[in-house]
Amino acid sequence: MITTSLKNLPEESVSHNPEIKKKVMLRFGDLPHLTNFSQARFAPGQTAPAHAHQDMCEVFFVEAGSGVIHIDGKEYPLLPGNCVAIEPGEVHEVVNSGSTELVLTYFGLRVEISA
Repeated sequence: MITTSLKNLPEESVSHNPEIKKKVMLRFGDLPHLTNFSQARFAPGQTAPAHAHQDMCEVFFVEAGSGVIHIDGKEYPLLPGNCVAIEPGEVHEVVNSGSTELVLTYFGLRVEISA
């Protein structure tokens, strides 16, 4: 069993934009296939630039705030309660286009790459 609490975790920088802060509840190796289970907080105007993961799926759940996520050139709203799953290879960019903090809880799952 693994237990964590957000209030006891240190803030870390998000790799795609060091100004965005996250708290990592579970890390790679804690559970099979899981790359991370984290919560990130985007200030108004902050962006995690467009990128893709070839070896993982990523799932975002909107806790608070609002924004948009661009996936392969299309824009989708990020509103409280929305869940978005990104497939391997999909180019995605998260933008806080709202006027308040955007809070995303997210996790990644490693996938096998076929040769």
